[in-house]
This record gives sequence, structure tokens and C-alpha cells, in this order.
Amino acid sequence: MNIKNITQPFIKIFPGDLSGNSIQRNTPKVLFSTVAPVGFENPKLIIFNETLSEEIGLGKLEEKDKAFLVGNDLPENIQTYATAYAGHQFGNWAGQLGDGRAILAGEITNESGRKTEIQWKGAGATPYSRHADGRAVLRSSVREYLMSEAMHHLGVPTTRALSLSLTGENVVRDMMYSGNPQEEKGAVVVRTAESFLRFGHFELMGAQKEYKTLKDLVDFTISNYFPQIIHEEEQKYKDFFDEVCKRTADLMVEWYRVGFVHGVMNTDNMSILGLTIDYGPFSMMDEYDLNFTPNTTDLPGRRYAFGKQGQISQWNLWQLANALHPLIEDEKFLEDSLNNFGNYFWNAHDKMLCKKFGFDNLLESDENFFTSWQALMQDLQLDYTLFFNQLEKLDDKTDLKSQFENASYTFLDDENLKKIEHFIKKYKLRLESNTITKEESLQLMGKTNPKFTLRNYLLFECIEEINNGKSEMLDKLTKALENPYKEIFPELSLKRPSNYDDISGCSMLSCSS
Repeated sequence: MNIKNITQPFIKIFPGDLSGNSIQRNTPKVLFSTVAPVGFENPKLIIFNETLSEEIGLGKLEEKDKAFLVGNDLPENIQTYATAYAGHQFGNWAGQLGDGRAILAGEITNESGRKTEIQWKGAGATPYSRHADGRAVLRSSVREYLMSEAMHHLGVPTTRALSLSLTGENVVRDMMYSGNPQEEKGAVVVRTAESFLRFGHFELMGAQKEYKTLKDLVDFTISNYFPQIIHEEEQKYKDFFDEVCKRTADLMVEWYRVGFVHGVMNTDNMSILGLTIDYGPFSMMDEYDLNFTPNTTDLPGRRYAFGKQGQISQWNLWQLANALHPLIEDEKFLEDSLNNFGNYFWNAHDKMLCKKFGFDNLLESDENFFTSWQALMQDLQLDYTLFFNQLEKLDDKTDLKSQFENASYTFLDDENLKKIEHFIKKYKLRLESNTITKEESLQLMGKTNPKFTLRNYLLFECIEEINNGKSEMLDKLTKALENPYKEIFPELSLKRPSNYDDISGCSMLSCSS
């Protein structure tokens, strides 16, 4: 790999702590601290993303490069660092946070000039580890590697994964915060993104009243990642905020399209570029439930439940607006932008739902149609992905029970079948308003509705296999997630088996990794 082409422009521009000290502490007035990966004696590569490596400009993996994938034997040109940021966690100001398990190698530029940041997750403690060890376990690392790649192939903006390696050491974690810590295999993921900048980076500088650094950070972000912004002075920052709002809304719509629930939508987990970032206690939707949260820590209030993700993203944008206020001293503009977010989001959301149903236009009456659909989905506990797959296969020659019983987590008795029949009549009537052919409608559905989603129980099975030294499931899931709009392995496109309903890691997870 072209490791020697990795550079660190961020640490040459912004104030930082250059001591290299990993002792956990406050680092006021800086955006990063230099820190080295801890190093591992017996690492073992599990999987490497060759396509991504070529795409971002790193090139082919050679045997000598495997040490780099866990942060070992780094060349002199790489000055590693962790960034500082702040954030609101579960609605409360948490102050300084930062990269507690992530260490950046820097930035690589490919032949077309595209820049990509590269970082290790799980390679040791940083000043921002908050009394933790900076390690990651195999369990969470497999989930991040596979899910970030799954989201990419689904067409959802996301960070990506370059490699997954065992570290050769064990890490102690209390998976469910139940007072029962256990040793688990340690692992490191190398992940990539155009940028890992978060709302929290801007919040930190705003909270510390470091307005010069805040301005420099926004200017840097616009220059590198928002080239379409051409205005100067305050208008430039207004355009920036509007663009972040739009990207965030678009991301939420994509999450709803594929049925993704993040689980920890704190402001420090919100990408300034509108990427899905920080894969922790996430879940793809099995049975449709607007109140579903996969995060045990979120259970009391279900703040980050599936149906609240649009609302929470708007709340997070309010916090970003507060941070940017020293640069945008126009309260009415900020209020209008945030209020317009809701209109933009719901319009985009409903247009997305139209595509899922095969409608080529959005009608005023669709609001009632979508409401009745949601009621049916929740009432019968219908599987989000499989329901739409069955809609594409609707056949007057097949009875509704045969068509939908494998997409329902509730027994379809006569009463429930009548509910489905009533809705299908509504649906067929609505299809008559299309201005496209039935074939074109099905093509629209086929491009919008995945046939395969990476469900938690599949990840659970894969993790169990890898723990036992096997890779068949990993290979199979990798192939399936790279082709989510095709049914390559029908046995992977089934609803969650009932024996996984109450197993930790299959439906509910904690923030622990």
C-alpha cells in the first residue's frame, strides 16, 4: 500500500497538544492531540477491503503492510493524532469528549484528487478515552466493518471500513452493563471517510469561546468539503449551515428508506458532511415499530427511537446553530433554517415512501395512505423489508396469507388477513393514479427497496463463527451486502427467527464495545 503518501494537513493548520501524552485529561483550546497506537504483538488480519483500498489511492495490500492495519511499525512520515470535540449526549451537555478509541493516520489522495481520512478504531488510549482503555472488542468491530460497508452498498452516505484485524489480546467488557464483565477478543478496524468532522468539533470551539479557531475550522471545512459555496463573509457561513441541514435531512430520509436505527444520535455522533458515523448499538428494522430503539441505555425515554430520528437530527442542528452563532449573528436566519428543516425533511421523506410503494408522484391524499400503512405495520408487526418485497410480488392468484405470513411476527388469523386485504385494496386503488406503467413502477420499487439487509441476528451468527475461527458466514454476508438489491442468498432474506428474540446482540444492545 502507498502508506508513505499519507499526510496530516489537519495538525499543520490547527492548534493542538503535541506532547504525545495519552494520559486522559482536558486539552483546552486545541482540536487535536498527538498520540501513538499502543502496538500489538500478535495481530491477525481477518478481512481486507481491496476494492476500497484501490479506490482511495492506497493500492494493493502486501504482507509488509499488515502491521500498519493495527498501527504497528509506522513509517516516519505518519504523525498520528486524536481529535478533540464536545457534544450533547442524550440531550445533556457533556463537555469535552473526543476520539476515545480512534487514532488518525491522516489523509490519502487518489489519482483523481479525492481525499480520504484514515483512522484506527481500537488501537489504544488517547487523552479523550475518559477512563477507558481505547481498545475495541471483536464483537463491535465486526459489526462496524460489515454494517458500514452494507450501508455504502445500500446507497446511504457513510464512513467505510478498510480492514478488520484481531489484536491477539483479550479485552474486558461488561456487554450489557449488568455487573458481569468478561474477557473478549480484541480487534482493530481501519475506517475511512472523506472527513470525520462532527457537530461536536464546532461545539467544542464555540463552548470554549475560541472563535478564531471556530472560524478557521468552518473555513477549512467549506474549502475542502463544500466547494459549491462561493459567497464570502457571513453569507458563506449561512450557506454552510443550510447545506449541513440539507445533508442531515437527506441522511435521515435514507435511514428511513432502508430501516436503519442508529441508537446513539448524540451530537458528537453527527457528521458535518451528513455521513452515517459511529456504528454502536444500531439495528436494521425487523418488525416495524416507530418506538423501537436498539440501545438498552436509551430504553427509559426512547429518545433515539426509529420514529424520532428526524426530530432528533433537527434538535442536534439547533445545537450546531448555537455553536455557529458567533459567525452567523442572524438569529432569524438560523430560526428560519431550522424551521424549514421540517418541511424539507417531510417532503423528501414522503417522496421516498412513494418510491417504496412504486408511486411516481406525491398526492395530497398520500398522508392518510401512509398513516394507515403505518398503523397496519405496527398492528401486525410486519417486517419492514419483507413487507415491501412482498408488495413487489403481489399476485392475484396467491392468497394473502401465503404472501405475507413470512413477513409477519404476528399470527395472521382471519381478522388480521382482513386488515391486510383492506390495505391492499387501498394500495391498488392508489396505484391507478400513477402516470407510469406497472413495469416502471416495479423497477422504481426494485431500486428503492433492498432485498437484503444486515440484520442483528445475522451479525450475531457471524461473530460467533469468527470467534470460533471460521469465516464462511463472513464471506457470505460480505457478498450479500455488496448486492443488497438482489436476492443472492434467499436464506439470508428472512425475518428474525423467534429463537433470537431475547438474545443480547440480536435485538437489543448496549453502548459497550
